[in-house]
Formats: sequence, C-alpha cells, structure tokens
Amino acid sequence: MSEPPEKQSEFDAGNEPGNCRQVPAEGPLFGIDFGTKRIGIAISNPEQTISMPLENYTLRKPELDEAWLRQLARGYGVRGLVVGLPVHMSGDEGGKAKLAREFGQRAAEATGLPVTWWDERYSSSVADMRMDQAGVSKKRRKNQRDQLAAQVILQSFLDAEDRTASPASFAE
Repeated sequence: MSEPPEKQSEFDAGNEPGNCRQVPAEGPLFGIDFGTKRIGIAISNPEQTISMPLENYTLRKPELDEAWLRQLARGYGVRGLVVGLPVHMSGDEGGKAKLAREFGQRAAEATGLPVTWWDERYSSSVADMRMDQAGVSKKRRKNQRDQLAAQVILQSFLDAEDRTASPASFAE
C-alpha cells in the first residue's frame, strides 16, 4: 500500500455523502474500479486533466475497507469519487452494477465525499492492452490490472465534455 502525503480533505465533515454527479470541478478525484475481491484506485491531478494509477486494495471487512479508503482519501486531499459501473453492452445494469452502486454509496458515506458512477465497459480490456504494449509479464498483470482499469475509468470521466450526463447507452 502506498503512503499518502499528509494532507486533509476539505470534505471531512459537512458534505452530504452520495451526492450523485456533484463531484467538484477542481481538486483531486479518485477513480475506483470495484470488484468483489479487490478494488483498483487511480487519482487525478488537482486540475482534473490527468489520471494516474495509485494502488490496488484487497477487500476485507466493510468497516476496515471504509477506514482504509477514508484515510487514503484524506491523505491525498481527494474531493470526489468516480466509481466504475459495470453495465452490459446494452447499457442495462445487472447484479455487479448493483454491488458497485452499493459500494459507491458506502464509500461516499465513509469518506464524506460526493460520488458519481461512470461507464467502465472495456476498462479492463484497455488496461490489458496497455500492459501488452508495455511488455508487462503475466505475473505482474494481476497486481496492476485493477489500478490501470481505475485509471481508464477516471480518465474517461475527466475527458468527458459533460461529466453530469449519463452515457447514452445507460438505462437508469
């Protein structure tokens, strides 16, 4: 696990958690690739133009996971969360999307940060393709895939013309 810099978030208290699609336009954001066993974390620069992979985290117990995420977000001065939403090719949400939404809500409540969900289709495939191009060994891929997928999700959000709009294929 990487050590965050010592910096406090402005959203430690008083922010209404779970404020969908209300992440601020300035300040670092976390991108989260949710999985039932592990999550990948990426972070943006304060200007919200570039995302960088940060780390992977193996889920344990909800209270431990929430404490870890809260500490990490505070340490990096994060201002909002962008959680990848696994939807079917049709745009319909299935069971994994429901779990990702529940995780995002818990993360928002634990950190006091606003959260939005973003289409994560192809994020793992793009991460795999990038690792292929970089010559990353199969042994090292497992340790990098989730944080790279989180970077892809977050960068897609950062590059979007309208960050408040659902992708056209989403069925909400």
